Amino acid sequence: MASVVVLDYGSGNLRSAQRALERAGATVEVTSDADAVMAADGLVVPGVGAFAACMAGLTAVHGPQLIGRRLAGGRPVLGICVGMQVLFDAGVEHGVETAGLAEWPGVVQRLHADVLPHMGWNTVEAPAESRMFEGVRDAYFYFVHSYGVLDWTLPASDRLSAPLVTWTDYGTPFVSAVENGPLWATQFHPEKSGDAGARVLRNWIETLA
Repeated sequence: MASVVVLDYGSGNLRSAQRALERAGATVEVTSDADAVMAADGLVVPGVGAFAACMAGLTAVHGPQLIGRRLAGGRPVLGICVGMQVLFDAGVEHGVETAGLAEWPGVVQRLHADVLPHMGWNTVEAPAESRMFEGVRDAYFYFVHSYGVLDWTLPASDRLSAPLVTWTDYGTPFVSAVENGPLWATQFHPEKSGDAGARVLRNWIETLA
């Protein structure tokens, strides 16, 4: 079985992520221990609440360095919700800009919608070659957020495969998932998305072998 660490940096929802990953077929440890983080087949970075608070929590447990080291070695990482948002350059909440991990260019900003938060079930528009959404391309997934990435600005490269970017519409389109080599991320909560979310987690775990 693939081994997965759920990074414990003070964010909520850790145990539900742990249980969902275990049901999807992984052995799971919730910890911030650096040796465990680096040794695991896969690392999950969850996140709920404010962008700035999540970045502060990550920094306190050396999360940016651990995530960076894993990705530099091609070791898989999965970000969920705010754990996806912090992978971008910055987040702007209530007029305050907070630096993110800058794995991807882009700014997390307030969604352009009449009703916020975006809370409930919605569909996704995934690229045809997506591995993340194999078997659940037309499914609904569970979202809880008021902020997101509205523009994908990473330029194409002749040397590297372009990331696969999935979109969802809520008032305006926003990035709802990314597959970029060893780095995957979802704005929705797969651990709260029933059978469809379980399939997404299984699809990720299958890449860890």
